[in-house]
Order: sequence, then structure tokens, then C-alpha cells
Amino acid sequence: MNYQYITLNNQQDLVEGVILRKLTIHKDPTGSLVETLRTDWQDVFNTKNLPFSMQYLSITPSGMVRDEDKWHVHKFQKDRFICIAGRIVTAIYDPRENSKTKGQLNLFLMGPDKDEEMFMVVIPEDTYHGFMVVSKEAGYLLNFPTRLYNLEDEGRVANTHLNWQKVRDDFAD
Repeated sequence: MNYQYITLNNQQDLVEGVILRKLTIHKDPTGSLVETLRTDWQDVFNTKNLPFSMQYLSITPSGMVRDEDKWHVHKFQKDRFICIAGRIVTAIYDPRENSKTKGQLNLFLMGPDKDEEMFMVVIPEDTYHGFMVVSKEAGYLLNFPTRLYNLEDEGRVANTHLNWQKVRDDFAD
């Protein structure tokens, strides 16, 4: 392995402001149900700092990285990612000058097939982030941003902090 990947069983050295929330898959003979966002989950939702504004679904092919050569960044919005099908690695890099974790990179291994990988990750403002599908099948990602889409808050920054090819290598058969 080139990198260390974070799951619910391994939450050491999280970037400042990152929150992980375990999600439970309820199964019975009729299928499965997963609660993905509730107003009583005060760690990932509150009207002041973590409001709900919208939700979207992203479907990404196997092996694809969203913005491989550039990080995604928001000045005002927090993202809340959940992988609901397939398996993804979500990367968060902390460039913030006043952060205790400046320069730190976290890689989160996410997906619904293993309990320790079924969680929501809250991505703080001003952190660089992206994700890659590491499963053979497409990755389905839900996001519950804290703000409505705003082109002026949508930023891209050159990626000089993570080699996505090493992530590919880590998950190659």
C-alpha cells in the first residue's frame, strides 16, 4: 500500500473540522434501508453551522477521479459525502494557514459493503477535496451540501499533494 486509508475503525489524525458519522444499513427480507441525513444528528446537521440546502447524486465510472489534476474547494460550503454503491476513496487536503492540521492529507475508504466503510464524511470549507472510484463497478456518491450551488464558491486548485496513480495501484487486482 502506498497510502493509509481511513475507515470508521481507523480515525486517527483527521483533518481539523472533518466529521465522520457511522451509517447503519437496516436489512430484512424485503431489502435494505439507510438513513442518510436527519435533523437530530447534531454532529452533521444544525441550522447554524451545518444547514441542509440541497442533495445530489453523482455516478462515476470505475477508476475515474473527479478532477484528477485539480482539487475542488469551497470558501463557504461544507460538503457531506456518502458512497451508496461501489467503493470510493475521498481525499481531503488541509491548506488552511490557521489550521492545526495544515499540510495534512486524509484518504477515506467509503462504500456500503463493509460496516466500517459506511459513513458520512463532512468536508470543511477551504479544504481541498476530490474522490476516485476504486471498485470495479461505478461509484454512487450522495452529497448534502450546506449551501445551494453557487459558481462563485466553486473553486479548483492544482493538485500537487496527492498522486492518484498510487491510489489506483493500491486497489489494482
